[in-house]
Amino acid sequence: MKTKDFIQLNCLIFLLFMINGLSAQNRLTDTIPLEEVVVTGTKIEVAQKLVPVSVSHLSKAEIESTGEINILPALSAFAPGVFVTERNILGFGVSTGGSGAISIRGVSGSPNTGVLILIDGHPQYQGIFGHPLPDAYVASDVEKVEILRGPASILYGSNAMGGVVNIITRQQKSDGLNGSLEASYGSYNTQKYAGTVGYKKNRLSVFASVNHDQTDGIRENTDFRITNGYTKMNWELSEHLQITADLNLAKFNANDNGSVYAEPEFFNIDITRGKTSLSLENRYDKTEGALKLYHNFGEHTLSDGWHSTDRNSGAMFYQTLRPFKGNRLTVGVDAKQFGGEGNSGMAADSLITINELGIYAYMQQSILQQIAVSAGLRLEHNSGYGNELVPMIGLNYNPSNNTSLKASVSKGFRSPTIMEMYLFAPNPELEPESMINYEVSWIQQYLKNRLRTELTLFYAKGDNMIQVAGQYPNVRRQNIGVFSNKGVEFAARYRVLDKLHLHANYSFLSMDKVVLAAPRQQFNLMAVYQYKVLTLNLSLQHIDRLYTSVNPETTQSYTLLNARINAQLIKNFSAFLALNNLLNEEYEINYGYPLPGINFNLGIKLSF
Repeated sequence: MKTKDFIQLNCLIFLLFMINGLSAQNRLTDTIPLEEVVVTGTKIEVAQKLVPVSVSHLSKAEIESTGEINILPALSAFAPGVFVTERNILGFGVSTGGSGAISIRGVSGSPNTGVLILIDGHPQYQGIFGHPLPDAYVASDVEKVEILRGPASILYGSNAMGGVVNIITRQQKSDGLNGSLEASYGSYNTQKYAGTVGYKKNRLSVFASVNHDQTDGIRENTDFRITNGYTKMNWELSEHLQITADLNLAKFNANDNGSVYAEPEFFNIDITRGKTSLSLENRYDKTEGALKLYHNFGEHTLSDGWHSTDRNSGAMFYQTLRPFKGNRLTVGVDAKQFGGEGNSGMAADSLITINELGIYAYMQQSILQQIAVSAGLRLEHNSGYGNELVPMIGLNYNPSNNTSLKASVSKGFRSPTIMEMYLFAPNPELEPESMINYEVSWIQQYLKNRLRTELTLFYAKGDNMIQVAGQYPNVRRQNIGVFSNKGVEFAARYRVLDKLHLHANYSFLSMDKVVLAAPRQQFNLMAVYQYKVLTLNLSLQHIDRLYTSVNPETTQSYTLLNARINAQLIKNFSAFLALNNLLNEEYEINYGYPLPGINFNLGIKLSF
């Protein structure tokens, strides 16, 4: 047996032994919350078991236990079927070789336009290319994350074809003033500095943060640095109404030396991104909803001559009514405009914008307190291609407090981007991509709710996929692609003791076509153990048959073992040490961008 395999086997045996031994000490009087409340599947807070589609949930404590600087790499540890590409110890980059793409059940896109990123329910994507900018999503600003695995276009429109990642930001909750200061240093001269401050008095609360991250990079000319500032204000006008406003600015610069399989080719990006929003939320006994205004903007300067400014602005209104017992009806209107101007070095700047207007209705009716039937319909109008109709239907059956069965059929779609229609291999006559998803899930709780499992089967069929056809220089994008994905997802959370939590998930994905960044099998196991002032996080990830290149056809299979220990030295002061890739695996996720072997990160945090 190889040394690496021997280490992996012993790690698994140790974890199983620990689970078995500690289970015998389990105190049955301890419980975990019966319900996890989510908003992403319905736009208002409801119990997760009443949402007819698959939703994964990451709490603030779980995010902090991973030690991740950026929020995205933490997703796969808690959500089956989710995979995020990486290419450096810090920094995802853009253009050729860029990473940070999120794949859900094999749906993503290049760039990532098939999975929608939301911040507090507002869509986040670049106005010209239509993809999110993952470098701006720092973990210190996040209260929790909800991942809707499967189409969510009924509620969120375009780009939610494969699913939604809703990043819910922090809000000051306790009265008075508090905050934190954090600094860390690691391999490749990787540094992080962060500060947060929050204040609450009566009905007014404010939260603000500043982050600076930098690294020399894994290879020469792969350095990265980012400075991010965020502030959020919440004012409770009354017990029924509240206003929330926020502003985020991020400035990052990165160098890229290209693939190791080619001659070094220096490439630099200099990007400024920002977003601001204003929300008025209402909550009464029989109705609740919100009016939200948002504006995303950015400026991109690349060393290949590309310079662009873009924006993505919109307004959202939705209201949920409870007209009679067991009924919940949500109606909403979304209006947005996205676009920008850019210069590829070959043409004069030109401003291009697209307008979208969507109206939708979503209803859920409970029957005999055990069955809930859901149905919805959305009509989307796009100034480029016209109308798109988006239906969905779902069924929940809860025979007991510990068992939940659900099934759904839903449609997702993605509008063509400005880049696809007007810039590179353009075709202004493109139609939207679409997908139909069928899924069934079984959620079960055991041991007085200390153990929770979820098993999901799904089948997705895509049509009208946008692909480049023809021979250079006569190339043109066309709606000619189709795909068929099916798979199995399993997730489990087990609170063995108050001080020991286990998380595990497994996914199997079968695709009729080769897709980048969508592993055939993925397994994640995490154990978090507290002993007095120490907290130990041990995580294991195994990836099987991950395509990193289609031409040449190249796959990767690898196993990563990471450990993180945090010591609460005094009441408001802690220190941590993280050791990553302890098996010293040689692997890459983006073709030609090898990721680091054993590496470390250590730091301190002061709270006040």
